[in-house]
Amino acid sequence: MDKQYIDQFITASLQEDVGDGDHTSLATIPKETTGKAKLLVKDSGILAGVELAIEIFRIVDDQLKTNVFINDGAKIKYGDVAFEVEGSAQSILKAERIVLNCMQHMSGIATKTREVVDVLKGTNTKVLDTRKTTPGLRYLEKWAVRIGGGVNHRFGLYDMILIKDNHVDYAGGISEAIEGARNYLTENHKKLAIEIEVRNIEEVDEVLQTGGVDRILLDNFNFSDLSDAVDMIEGRYITEASGGITIDNVREYAACGVDYVSIGALTHSVKSLDLSLKAVS
Repeated sequence: MDKQYIDQFITASLQEDVGDGDHTSLATIPKETTGKAKLLVKDSGILAGVELAIEIFRIVDDQLKTNVFINDGAKIKYGDVAFEVEGSAQSILKAERIVLNCMQHMSGIATKTREVVDVLKGTNTKVLDTRKTTPGLRYLEKWAVRIGGGVNHRFGLYDMILIKDNHVDYAGGISEAIEGARNYLTENHKKLAIEIEVRNIEEVDEVLQTGGVDRILLDNFNFSDLSDAVDMIEGRYITEASGGITIDNVREYAACGVDYVSIGALTHSVKSLDLSLKAVS
């Protein structure tokens, strides 16, 4: 956990939600009231966000005490209790919605990722996430992918060079784009991996003729062409397939021999898990 980032995120989230005060709790619950609440699971899947929840409670009120029963990455089912939190009732309620929003969303992502990971068992292919994330929540969403057993692709535009079709078209071609990227890294003393997206077998051949990359992204290839492309590459570069990959066909993509499949739906089209924070009487 990147504590500096997470603490900034929590502080901003509290400001958004609490503003100048949780007036409902302040109006109805005496300040000295203490209590206990449990994180109740009302769904099935993979739990994610427990570590984050503990940090949220700490920032809201460092006197709150948590007792964790189920950790991140574990399978959960209806009726499970993931943890209990005890202390100021006002503080518990102040933290409640942020904890639930984050954990429900992260658990949905972790669950979807684990489903894909399970389908890929027995193959040499791993599943990647993408930059198709919710603005401001990318760190949490990619964290959830890792909890689910997936692998993070680049975090942003800053930590990898990924030459996509638009870059190639604007640059004037594949060789021009690769040469430009290599020159840029040399001139700016940067060490970043270079990946290039290709759209057909002809572009694969052009990349192989040019060289100078670390990974080839095979976008929207049919299974026959994908297998041919992997054979052409012969392990000289890391291979990644993308475009239209779902849990129903991901095994077929893996059978083509690619090292990675990238699935944007891991983060942009996920159903949150149903979790609830309930007072314990």
